[in-house]
Amino acid sequence: MNEMKKQLLQWIAEDESTLVDFYTGFVRAKSPNPPGDTRAALAHVAAFLDGRHLPYRTVAPSENMPNIVASFEGGQPGPHLVLNGHADVFPVGREDLWERDPWGGTIEGGRIYGRGSSDMKGGSTAAVFAFAYLSRLKAKLRGKLTLTIVSDEETGGRWGSEYLLEHLGDEVLGDCVLSGEPGGVGTVRYGEKGILQFTVSVKTRGAHGPYPHLSANAIRVASSIMDRLERLQDIQAVLPQAVADNLNSPRVREVIESTMGAGTAEIMRKLTVNVGTIRGGTKVNMVAADCTMEVDIRVPIGIDREAVLGEVRKIVAGHEGATLEAVVGSAANYCDPEHRMAQIIRSNARDVGLPELVAIPSVGASDCRMWRERGVPAFVFGTTPCNIAAPNESTSIEDFLQVVRVHTLSAFDFLMAAQ
Repeated sequence: MNEMKKQLLQWIAEDESTLVDFYTGFVRAKSPNPPGDTRAALAHVAAFLDGRHLPYRTVAPSENMPNIVASFEGGQPGPHLVLNGHADVFPVGREDLWERDPWGGTIEGGRIYGRGSSDMKGGSTAAVFAFAYLSRLKAKLRGKLTLTIVSDEETGGRWGSEYLLEHLGDEVLGDCVLSGEPGGVGTVRYGEKGILQFTVSVKTRGAHGPYPHLSANAIRVASSIMDRLERLQDIQAVLPQAVADNLNSPRVREVIESTMGAGTAEIMRKLTVNVGTIRGGTKVNMVAADCTMEVDIRVPIGIDREAVLGEVRKIVAGHEGATLEAVVGSAANYCDPEHRMAQIIRSNARDVGLPELVAIPSVGASDCRMWRERGVPAFVFGTTPCNIAAPNESTSIEDFLQVVRVHTLSAFDFLMAAQ
């Protein structure tokens, strides 16, 4: 390990208490989305950058959802790396199920507890500090480093990463992206499933309950559509060779199962259908005249999302009174599992004492998809997920510090290479 990398690790060691203090303060800065007011969380980041005299700008297409963008140029031409993190988090949900204050940033047993501690204020903290550390060495680096701490990831990114990419262009596009989403310190993530979300509304004449022959029941129609949608899960993925080689590896399957739960290795390559909400009817003795359901389909690498949407349209069109609305989402996406950045991350993980990392895709979505869709490789290395979107969310402090180390060293290595 060269002297500059040793210096980076020394700075991180000296700053361990500062890192944890920033992280816990970040968790305490409430930013549930919805409703999506992230101003306190972004102010926390801004105060840190101000204190280190690091210039940045705030981009706020939505007043309550600001984004922070900061960049610096190295001493020589070279590649452009983007560090991406988000400050918004899932809502708390039922507070009575939490054993600790969900906004407390409580430290107990070597873990930090609170909403957003896992997804992803630890990873975003790593991005902020990696940017700050590398700024001290910028004259010796090549290329450009950009930090983007965004809002609105949890609800699709319209006011966050998507807005930045559409309006700032090359300023935030880069040649590669590194994210600290919670993927687990045993993996580097190179892709993710696609999303197809929509609403199905059914409207019929309705009738008095004793006269079901006078009108179709909207709930029964919706149920028929639900059954047909679930059959889409029989569609088989045709995996690209690089992804097939990766997912067919016994070691990769073992890591997927241990990291994300038994059965996930199979789910990774399958289309899944989930009806998240359903509302219908007015009264028990009335034939339901309306029913609405919201559906979430996850489309794996190797299945065309647009083809699936076409099948959905046929199913809905085949039921009288049914309409398809509010279609959103994105295609499955991936980049080369053996890309230079993936190799850099694995090498630095070994150097800080972690086991050999395994490259895998994710079943959930992240902002990385927006860069991959534009042809930019994007990789995730983050803390081990624990109770994301559930009560008692937490993260290991040692996991967090390892993510800071690996992000900082990997960004350094990427920027030391010639373009």
